[in-house]
Amino acid sequence: MNPAVDVDFDELIIRYRPVIGFKVKKALGGANPDWEDIVNEILLQAIGKIKSGEFRGESTVGTFIYTITTRRIVDYIREKMKVLREAPEIPSLPDPQDEVERDERAETLARAIEKLKPKFKDVLYLYYYKELSREEVARRLGITPAKVSERVNYAQKLLRKHLDADFFHFSAGPATKRLK
Repeated sequence: MNPAVDVDFDELIIRYRPVIGFKVKKALGGANPDWEDIVNEILLQAIGKIKSGEFRGESTVGTFIYTITTRRIVDYIREKMKVLREAPEIPSLPDPQDEVERDERAETLARAIEKLKPKFKDVLYLYYYKELSREEVARRLGITPAKVSERVNYAQKLLRKHLDADFFHFSAGPATKRLK
């Protein structure tokens, strides 16, 4: 123990435990189950530093303990934030309305694809569903890569036309003309 500093540790605990407890509970919330452990850690750390001579008496014991308390609270919050940052994000539950709309769009698209000629269906199937390159699709179908691009683009135009027609057909009321 440093001879320049004469501290009664029992009195230190009696005097500063309530002050430290108040500060920790205020910073972390009284519902936090760790607050009492942190108060005990702060007191043990303060006593240990005083005994080891780290506290040289250049400030009051209260200021010294306040500094330790503040630093420990900040360290605790940083530890918890680190854990939260590293925790996997919980995926939100899918919206049932979104699922219904996605299913309806998929059914509408499937109906529109069924209306296409086989040469357009085949190129779309290989290019989008099988995820083959233009060159691979061309080899499989025995056409040029440029022809694959032409068929894909034309098939997309046809699908847009069919989907627009379906949209206007479903949205048109009795007094509205059906657009072609």
